Amino acid sequence: MEILISVLILLIALILGVPVPFSFGASVIWLTYSLGYSPDFLLPIGYSKLGSVVLLAIPLFIMAGGIMEKGKIGGALVDLVNKFVGRIKGSLAFVTIISSAIFGSISGSASATLSCIGSIMYPKLREYKYPKGISAAFIANASPLGLLIPPSSAQILYAWSGNQSVLACFLSTIIPGIILTTLLCLVNYFMLKGNKDMETQREMTKSEWAKDLGVKTKRAVPALFMPFIILGGIYGGFMTPTESAAVAVLYAIPVGMFIYKGLDVKSLKSTFVETATTTGVVMVMFYVVMMLSRLYVMEDLPGTIMNILTSVSSNKYIILIMINLFMVIIGMLMDDVSGILLSTPILLPIVTKLGVSPIQFAAILGVNLGMGNITPPTAPLLYLGARVGKARVNEMLKPTLIMILFAWIPTLLLTTYVPQISLFLPRLILGNNF
Repeated sequence: MEILISVLILLIALILGVPVPFSFGASVIWLTYSLGYSPDFLLPIGYSKLGSVVLLAIPLFIMAGGIMEKGKIGGALVDLVNKFVGRIKGSLAFVTIISSAIFGSISGSASATLSCIGSIMYPKLREYKYPKGISAAFIANASPLGLLIPPSSAQILYAWSGNQSVLACFLSTIIPGIILTTLLCLVNYFMLKGNKDMETQREMTKSEWAKDLGVKTKRAVPALFMPFIILGGIYGGFMTPTESAAVAVLYAIPVGMFIYKGLDVKSLKSTFVETATTTGVVMVMFYVVMMLSRLYVMEDLPGTIMNILTSVSSNKYIILIMINLFMVIIGMLMDDVSGILLSTPILLPIVTKLGVSPIQFAAILGVNLGMGNITPPTAPLLYLGARVGKARVNEMLKPTLIMILFAWIPTLLLTTYVPQISLFLPRLILGNNF
């Protein structure tokens, strides 16, 4: 009963808009005193978990994303992608989605991706007369690609909290990320192809096109080099994710300041301050969630949930559907970081009992939480997308539901029920241990 009350306290606090760390903290306080645990026992647990070097990657990737946004590094990537597809009707939707995937692979953050790519692309979309609601909707729907295209901060957290290989978790999300990117592009193409008001880029001669491509490629090379450094370092075994995040920051500062000239000392200082503030909030949340997770595990909440699920059905695939629904709801109520920290210790023991690989579950969790973040009625990324795109949420609902139905859900089903999609690359590169 105490566990049920603690879960209700957490959910009610989140629904009422209480800050996430305080919501988790209220649940911890209730469980600590209702079950008779000593604070002297719990407090060192949270502290010991925060001593991991892997966690240094989180503030560093947050900093890299902020520097890229203020340094106008993302704009060069957008211009280059647009060069190849600009003559296709609805092509700016493709540019937005693909640019979000590329930017997400560097920043590892859905909100940073939405803020950066949205601020660049939304004026272009309005210039070419794209419908306001659809424009804001696909900006919001593309932003969670940062959860799937590595190196992802979310996957670092999952690997840390679930004691898994960070590199294996990165590899598991690549194919689901590509599938989702492709489906989002296709869905947007069919939604927009009948719109007669939209404009495309002016037609160029071959010589003009080639000359313009050369200019845009030259300008984009420093930005494109960044993911090559990061991903090449990680997958080549030269750098850990933490080291690659540090290199990303050190590379982004001179590129943003001296090549793209969007970054100055003042904006760099504000990025450092914002990163420190965000990191402080995130670390407090880590601390509290680790204590709550330990209490849930000690009280065998995973076993209780497993018993409830098996009482409904003993079919593995039905149970996986119920687990997916649970994770989508978690994604609707809280941000991706909180969702991963809460879901991993509770659900990982359950899915492993069902025979699901922890590495496959990394991809399942990433897709679920990404979809939850844009699923009404709460949908934190949908509301952020509405602010960035200056659109009303009700204008975004129909296109968002279409993208969920025909892009997000098919990706989730494939990732959940076809293990090879998420396990092929880890097994190919790291061996058959997954």
